[in-house]
Amino acid sequence: MRNVIVLGSQWGDEGKGKMVDLFSERFDIVARYQGGHNAGHTVFIGEKKFVLKLIPGGILRPGKQAVIGNGLVIDPAALLTEIDSLEAAGIPVAKALSISNRAHVLLPAHRMMEKMSEGRAGRVSIGTTSRGIGPCYEDKIARRGIRIADLLDRDSFRAQYATLMEEKTTIATALGIAEELDYNRIRDDYERFAERVRPMVRDTALLLNQAIADGKSVLFEGAQGTMLDIDHGTYPFVTSSSASAGGACTGTGVAPTRITGIIGVSKAYITRVGAGPFPTESLDGAGEQIRQRGKEFGAVTGRPRRCGWFDVPLLRYSAAINGFDSLVITKLDVLDEFDNIPVCVRYRIGQQEVTDMPPTVAGIAQLEAVYECLPGWKQSTFGMTSYEQLPAKAKDYLAFLESRTGVEAGCISTGPERNQTIVKPGSRFQSLMS
Repeated sequence: MRNVIVLGSQWGDEGKGKMVDLFSERFDIVARYQGGHNAGHTVFIGEKKFVLKLIPGGILRPGKQAVIGNGLVIDPAALLTEIDSLEAAGIPVAKALSISNRAHVLLPAHRMMEKMSEGRAGRVSIGTTSRGIGPCYEDKIARRGIRIADLLDRDSFRAQYATLMEEKTTIATALGIAEELDYNRIRDDYERFAERVRPMVRDTALLLNQAIADGKSVLFEGAQGTMLDIDHGTYPFVTSSSASAGGACTGTGVAPTRITGIIGVSKAYITRVGAGPFPTESLDGAGEQIRQRGKEFGAVTGRPRRCGWFDVPLLRYSAAINGFDSLVITKLDVLDEFDNIPVCVRYRIGQQEVTDMPPTVAGIAQLEAVYECLPGWKQSTFGMTSYEQLPAKAKDYLAFLESRTGVEAGCISTGPERNQTIVKPGSRFQSLMS
C-alpha cells in the first residue's frame, strides 16, 4: 500500500504540477485536498501546456482516477470551464473525475467581498488573487456555507442561497460597495451548473477509504505551499486553507494512519507571489536573472514572482511541520549560469543569531539572512536524467542542502518535461515510488 502526500515546502509555485503528473503514473488515484482555483499547476507534455486550477494532475494520465476532496472551495463556473478545456484537448475528464459532495461552493458574491476587503481603506493588502477563496472559507468556518450536496438539492440550495445573499447585500450596502450582482440570474446559472456536475459528485471520503481498503494507492496533491498554510505560514500573508500535510487528512477524510510517505517539493532557490515577508529575497540583478531564466510568472495570474536564494531555516521549519521523508528539488538548471550561489543558513536579528522562524510578520521583518556562498557549476544541467550526469559542484550543492536541512534530495527536476527528472539511486524517495 502506497499513499503519499506531495506538497510545496516553500511559498508555492515549486513545480508540484509536473511532479504530481509524473508520480501519478505509479498511483491509482490522485486526490487534491485544499484550495480553490487561485492555485495553478502547470504541466508540459510534449508541445502541449496544461494549466490545472482545480482538477488534480492525475487527470492527464489515462486510466487514473482524479478526486476533488471536501477541503476545496469550488467555483462551478471555473470548474466547468476547466473541464471543457481539457475535454477539448482530448482528456476524458467526466469519466475520471469525482467531486466531493462536502466541498463548498464559491459564488460571485465571494469575489465581491474579497475585492471589497482588499481595497478597504486602512487595510494592509495581502495580495490575493481576488477570486473569492478567502470569503468562501470564511462562510464555511462560520457554518453558513453552501456545499456541493446542497447545490444539488434545488429547494435546499434556494433557501440557503437567499439567506446568504441577503447577508452579503446588507454588508455591501453598509460598506457602500457599488458593484451590483444579479442574484436571481446567478442562482439560475448555478442550478444549471449543478446538473452538469451531478454525475461526478459522490462521497469521496468513502470512495478513497474503500479504494485503500481494496489495496489501491493514492497520491494526495496539495496546492500553494507550507509557508502559505493558514496555521503555520507567514500569517496573515497566507492562503485560507491547510496547505501543509495535515490538510490532506482533513481535506479528504482519510486517516493519518493510512499515509505511508510525505514528499516536499522545493525549488533550488525560492520564490514568492504577492505581499508578505521574504527574508532571502534578491532585489538586485541576481533576482531578475533567476526570474527570467526560471520564467517565474504566475500560472494563474501572470504576476512576476519575487525571487531569492534557498532558505535553510525555512525548509527545516517546513520539514518539521510536514514530516518530509524526501525532497524534490526543482529548477536546478536555473542556477547553471551563476558563478556563486548564496544559501541562507541562519538568521540574525541585531547581534543575535537565530535559526527558528518567528511567529509574527513583524518578527520575520527583522530577520537578516546570513549566507554561505557555494561555487556554481557553470555548465548546463538542463534535461539531465541521471544523477551521475550532474556536475560535481551541482552534487555538492544538493549535498549541502541535504546536510543543512536534514532531508534527502531524493529527486531532482532539470526541466519542465516529464522525462527531465532524476531519481537519486538508493534514496527514500525511490523506495516510496517503487
